[in-house]
Amino acid sequence: MMKRKLISSGSPYEDIIGFSRAVRVGPYITIGGTAPIDENGNTVGVGDISLQTQQCLEIIKKALEKAGSSLEDVVRTRLLLTNIDDWKSAAEVKASYFKTIKPVDTIMQVSRFINPDWLIEIEVDAIVSS
Repeated sequence: MMKRKLISSGSPYEDIIGFSRAVRVGPYITIGGTAPIDENGNTVGVGDISLQTQQCLEIIKKALEKAGSSLEDVVRTRLLLTNIDDWKSAAEVKASYFKTIKPVDTIMQVSRFINPDWLIEIEVDAIVSS
């Protein structure tokens, strides 16, 4: 039976909602909707899609490392935007992290997040190959 490892990012929402930043089962790691917040739950880069995208990806990078992985193992990304017109700016930041890794990707618009200051949330799936 594969062991289940829960990874926290320290978000105050983890206990409120009952979720983990990431879950690893065997070689599989799933990271749910990652919002652009700091360790105190405050929004980073209000009104700035590029800063918010970078914050989400930095949180994801740390979660992958805590799970014994890295960005290199990411096989899927999902960018959820409140304004689809922000896709190009968000994609440029994402590409700076994944230019050579090239996971499959979905970019979609959602109506809103639980905090109206959030312009983006990002999800990723990874498979550790080693």
